[in-house]
Amino acid sequence: MIGGRHLDSPVGIADVTLGGVAWSMKTVKAVDPFTARSVRLISGRCSPDYSYGITDPHKDIERTGRAVLGIWNERVNIARDNYNVVRTAVLLRSADLLSYCLFEEETERFRTSDYTWRENRNGNLVGIQKETGQTRFTWQPHGSQLTIHTTVPEKAVRFSLRRPPVLGKEETLKAIDFNDSWVRILR
Repeated sequence: MIGGRHLDSPVGIADVTLGGVAWSMKTVKAVDPFTARSVRLISGRCSPDYSYGITDPHKDIERTGRAVLGIWNERVNIARDNYNVVRTAVLLRSADLLSYCLFEEETERFRTSDYTWRENRNGNLVGIQKETGQTRFTWQPHGSQLTIHTTVPEKAVRFSLRRPPVLGKEETLKAIDFNDSWVRILR
């Protein structure tokens, strides 16, 4: 056991803390965690209406994009005010829960001037990194959800689990200390 503390809070960046370190913990389904090259990390509650008074996010897409990143950056600032180190831990998992990829990275603030924003065909706003031309963010106005597109590092830890054997009925009932008083038949 590591001994970290789960904050159990739906708001903010820090999910788990230990000493002066905070982690944002993310789990993501992947078809094949061993070959995944990128992952989408979701951060909810990024509402420029609530935080900046932007009621029509499509009126000025650049302003809305800067506001969304401003919300993210302020969450990072708050976490850094309380913890010396703020990191994001990402666990990619296969549908059968037997293959995994685990990596950790610094939780960064984003310079709003490094990105340009445009609307995609779904009405979402997409943040493009000016220097590389790569899509770095997707923001969904209908759910105020920011998705950060992150590269899976080559040095990520990849591991698999062997499927455990299926326990028989009698063995299972014995293991859970089952007794007949658990079942009541009503007629």
